[in-house]
Amino acid sequence: MHVIAVLNQKGGAGKTTIATHLARALQIGGADVLLVDSDPQGSARDWAAVREDQPVPVVGIDRPTIDRDLKSIARKDFVIIDGAPQAADLAVSAIKAATFILIPVQPSPYDIWATAELVELVKQRIEVTDGKLQAAFVVSRAIKGTKIGADVTGALVDYGLPVLDARITQRVSYPGTAAVGTTVLDTEPDGDAAREVRALVYEITQKLK
Repeated sequence: MHVIAVLNQKGGAGKTTIATHLARALQIGGADVLLVDSDPQGSARDWAAVREDQPVPVVGIDRPTIDRDLKSIARKDFVIIDGAPQAADLAVSAIKAATFILIPVQPSPYDIWATAELVELVKQRIEVTDGKLQAAFVVSRAIKGTKIGADVTGALVDYGLPVLDARITQRVSYPGTAAVGTTVLDTEPDGDAAREVRALVYEITQKLK
């Protein structure tokens, strides 16, 4: 069972958008998937509840026992954890549960600086697990054609974790689909947004092989 935790303790990084799209993309690809909402605000649960025939199963575990609680659930191919912002105990629990940490970062200096504490927690866990835990950054909410979008990769590399080639760009289709409890993969499967989500999923799954 692969457990992918989408974490960033700074709000607004696009964690829920990425987590819901990862879960749905893997499910469309034939995997048995569970989405875990660890944010007390319950954004992923709200997303799921909007749609009556929601295909993605979502549970809430917004206490620092995620690593223990996941042991009692039915085995899945993938568990995606939508991380909570500004909650170190929940982040630590999600890191302990994970086999892969995905850190979405907006292309701004403030967001890059704000990841330092999380990166330190992740690196400590990688050391404890003898490198079994994998982690990577993904540039999120990038605005095409801007210089800061191009520079962000170089800034993140200094943290010593890989930066994925796939990027999630700022698009109105993401909040638009969230409002009706679905994803760009369902509404525009041949569109640019769906292609960038599939590229992200492909890159992560290749790393997990």
